[in-house]
Amino acid sequence: MRQLAAESGTPAYLVGGPVRDALLGARLSDLDFAVVGDAPALARRLAARLGCGSRLTAHPRFGTATVAFTADGIDGHIDLVTARRESYPRPGQLPRVTPGSIADDLARRDFSINAMALPLTPGDGELLDPQEGLADLEAGVVRILHPRSFADDPTRLLRAVRYEQRFGFRIDPATRAAMAVAVSDGYMDAVSGDRWRRELERILDEANPSAPMRRAAELGLLAGLHPALGRGHPGRYADPGQPTPDECLAALFAPLSTGEAEQVIGRLRLSGRWAALARDTIELRDGEPQIRAVAGRPSALARLLAGREPGAVAAWAGLTADPAVAAALRRYLDELRFVRPELDGAALLAMGAPQGPAVGEILSRLRDARLDGAVTGADGELALARSLLAGGVNFGPGIAAPR
Repeated sequence: MRQLAAESGTPAYLVGGPVRDALLGARLSDLDFAVVGDAPALARRLAARLGCGSRLTAHPRFGTATVAFTADGIDGHIDLVTARRESYPRPGQLPRVTPGSIADDLARRDFSINAMALPLTPGDGELLDPQEGLADLEAGVVRILHPRSFADDPTRLLRAVRYEQRFGFRIDPATRAAMAVAVSDGYMDAVSGDRWRRELERILDEANPSAPMRRAAELGLLAGLHPALGRGHPGRYADPGQPTPDECLAALFAPLSTGEAEQVIGRLRLSGRWAALARDTIELRDGEPQIRAVAGRPSALARLLAGREPGAVAAWAGLTADPAVAAALRRYLDELRFVRPELDGAALLAMGAPQGPAVGEILSRLRDARLDGAVTGADGELALARSLLAGGVNFGPGIAAPR
């Protein structure tokens, strides 16, 4: 990259997180560069230099590009952005962007520890640190660059706690005061659910996601996302072992009513597995009496929990205060959900089972019998299947047992 910048006469700088992490002695796999000039054009030259193993994604309209690569078995990417200045028409809105100098680019950053740059072109000197980020890095401080930083971009609120907890730093007093103002003035409401969800995803990707989640609760940031989230107990985000992202997300939804959970799902635009995990957490919490009632009957327990998101089941096993419920959930996860009959549909059809729902019903009965210990092995299943096929079971409306 240094050689390309020199060849093209384009001032380029390593900026932001990679500079911070390098100063902390962390290993780098992803690199961010600010280019005073045409960043996508330089990215194209970089991708060509790296060869066919690289993949270029360019956005000339926004002056950005990414080159993905694999080196020594490690996947990484290089982000290049045209150095720019930003202005915010209203709190929480995406900024208006115009090309600028490296000083402009560093001045638009979120925190001082992310506002340092290393020049790549010869003769440009050493570390650029106009915001005194190195001093804050050495002191272990997370500090914004100006009092309205959180008003401009409220997503920086969650980023502040993420950096604080990841590095064992502290948020400086003026920054904490600005955070409180941003929350009380409702600036968080101006940010879309998609952007907040992405920030939560980044928190859940941390090595210990419970720490920033707990801190976000303490500072009122979760309540700022939705008032119902303010009722949670920060201690519930702690875990004596290593908490998983699923456990942290389940803890976020655990205190909510069904209606509140749906509001938060809508606010954060959750879908797919995350939405299922949130809903199943609520249903598992409310279904504890039923879980206790069938805990001693494996087939009934498996039927009750079938179709639940496994991550929610595992998370609630850790969150519940009832040891019997926790044991039942763990037994389902570790054992019961994997039990299957040895016979399959083809074998049942060969035995004379009618095509259609009858096959599924017999397989379900065989599975229940195996779970409850009523049959063992293929011979036991064959005997039970023959009994069922002989007419000893009701296959459901409109389904006659074969003769």
